[in-house]
Amino acid sequence: MPPMPENPPVIAIVDDEPRMRAALSRLLRARGYGVVSFEDGAALFDAPNVQAFGCILLDLHMPGINGFAVLETLAGRATHPPVIVITGHDQPGNAERLERLGARAYLTKPVDEVPLLHAIETVLGSSSAAVRAPHST
Repeated sequence: MPPMPENPPVIAIVDDEPRMRAALSRLLRARGYGVVSFEDGAALFDAPNVQAFGCILLDLHMPGINGFAVLETLAGRATHPPVIVITGHDQPGNAERLERLGARAYLTKPVDEVPLLHAIETVLGSSSAAVRAPHST
């Protein structure tokens, strides 16, 4: 793994399960990333400068504003961080729906460390800037 830059990207974790937030935070901090965690979509949107995060790890099924609603809201913005969706409740059609909403990766719980870190490195490497909303034609 290449060395982290002096100011590593900050990854937002949005998950209603405290244990999942803690586990992901520990893993990412051990890899040199900055981490900010939120218990739901509303807390994420209350944060200043959401677009400044390197990427967002997003649980799909949460009370209140769920992962689908978070993606829909982000898609309505001019720019936003790339989103990696993590869910413990995979259902037929989820991957396709999430791709249409702009998710860059879709992983199921329990999340394996290697694919998660690969997804993060991929979205960070392919998007030094925020994701731009697609233009309607």
